[in-house]
Amino acid sequence: MAPVFGRRLRRGTMSAAVAAAAVAALAASQAPGVTDVPREGTAAGAADTPPPGESATGDSPYYTELPRLKSPVPSGDKKGDAELPATVLDAYKKAEAALNADKPGCNLPWQLLAAIGQVESGQARGGRVDADGTTLKAILGPPLNGIGFAKITDTDRGVYDGDTTHDRAVGPMQFIPSTWETSGRDGNNDGKKDPNNIYDAALAAGYYLCANDRDLAVEDDLHQAILSYNRSSDYLNTVLTWLEHYRKGTHEIPDGTGDLPGDRSDAPIPGLLPHPRTPSTPTYTPPEQGTKPGSGDKPGHHGGSSDPEPPHGGGHQTPTPTERVARLANAGTGTLTATAGDTFAERVQVRATDKSAASVSGVKVKFRVVGDTDTRFAGGARSVMVTTGTGGKATAPELEAGEKAGEFTVRATVVGRKLPAVDLAAEVTARRADVLARTSDKPLVCEPGKEFADQVEVKATYRGQAADGVAATATMIKSAADATANDKGPYFKDAAGKPVRSLQGLKTDANGVLKLPKMYADDAAGTYLLRVVTEGGATLTVELKVTAPQPDTTPTTNPTPSSGSPSGKPSGSPSTSPSGTPSA
Repeated sequence: MAPVFGRRLRRGTMSAAVAAAAVAALAASQAPGVTDVPREGTAAGAADTPPPGESATGDSPYYTELPRLKSPVPSGDKKGDAELPATVLDAYKKAEAALNADKPGCNLPWQLLAAIGQVESGQARGGRVDADGTTLKAILGPPLNGIGFAKITDTDRGVYDGDTTHDRAVGPMQFIPSTWETSGRDGNNDGKKDPNNIYDAALAAGYYLCANDRDLAVEDDLHQAILSYNRSSDYLNTVLTWLEHYRKGTHEIPDGTGDLPGDRSDAPIPGLLPHPRTPSTPTYTPPEQGTKPGSGDKPGHHGGSSDPEPPHGGGHQTPTPTERVARLANAGTGTLTATAGDTFAERVQVRATDKSAASVSGVKVKFRVVGDTDTRFAGGARSVMVTTGTGGKATAPELEAGEKAGEFTVRATVVGRKLPAVDLAAEVTARRADVLARTSDKPLVCEPGKEFADQVEVKATYRGQAADGVAATATMIKSAADATANDKGPYFKDAAGKPVRSLQGLKTDANGVLKLPKMYADDAAGTYLLRVVTEGGATLTVELKVTAPQPDTTPTTNPTPSSGSPSGKPSGSPSTSPSGTPSA
């Protein structure tokens, strides 16, 4: 549906000139360029509209009325602020507090929840909720039967929406059952996750908007989050307008006293021909007039009328690409292998075909990284959307290997159609080295009980290039033939200062260099071996010697005879008597 601001503003007592000014102001201040359609065969960017079926609401209709322009009011007069029902406002603020504690990097403002709550349900139908925050009547969207909306067949057996044929958006934040099943939260700590409860729904909406590590203080992330809720750029602009409105100031009003918006995105546009309809086709009843499933009336009914249907055109309709596609297959993707930290050389490519095996362009394909891996698509996304182009092919962005080695899967699925997925095996191998060498040839010698003067430093290379980030181990081994850790000889020290003879989890630096900790010798002299092994098989064995200090073998000379000794003998030598016997 193309943006039609004139239709949005008609009920707000605005003139055409005022409406134009409002749109111009929005465009100048914050409205994103989201009306551009992604080129075929390329991934959707942050400002692009998400594909059908990938929204919290299933792209259900919403209220399009914009805030009314008001005359200036005296400073401090609350009548100039936006009004929000007390319980609804409390739910939004509590959701913001919970997200700020759990996901502080998301920077979720409660005013964004209020803006979405306004366009989805008119703030739970003007705050018509009970003391626990549960809506007094169920708020249900139309059946998502593919006529004017996305086609989503029943996923919850009517548990949430009371419809066992098609899904419907449910509650004040209008979650479709399949999304609520995975995203629902218990916001009021009553042990239940109820989409009809404003506390539960507001908290779930907050987590949904913060998904994929979004920072809502960043404009692109904010726009992407809103579009994930409903894929319409018209919807995005409406939410942004209400967001700005609530940021200017709000005050609470009693529950149940709020006004319900009048304009809806599925209403006929004044001045244009109405959608053709047959007399037997009932008029669509807005969701606020439905009742809770199990209350006696069918969901969406008012006064016991037959199932409501949204207005739609008659006659022959050309099948959409999503309706035409019958099969998704690998389009020649080769082996997906990369070393940790590198970019995969191969890009995943799939092809969409119809029943006659003819290519189908314009099909939305979701590529997702599945498994315990930190590998991501370029830009850091775990999943991306790509539209098939010429030849029905969709090519995913480059895969960037993380640091975690191991196998995982890249899964491709057609958005909005239940078809078998294409699963492609991928693997990240650890960083490796094929050569390991010492950076010095200085002998490593130490006396028993002392510290080695030098530390061992080695450099790892792979195919002649420095191998950075390569895992390594260093072990004092028993012998060249026995690589088990020795129980004597040189050792390292652990954090507590105790001897250890094997070190795990070492890694080379950015230059491929690894410097081992200081080494110490025990009292056992001898020649010992230190072995360093890296991921990839590079091995280096270093000789360590522990030797006792050598005695000084330098010859000594007799001292010069003393000048006071007539006999020429050293002073202090025993003298002899004439008889030849030594004198006393």
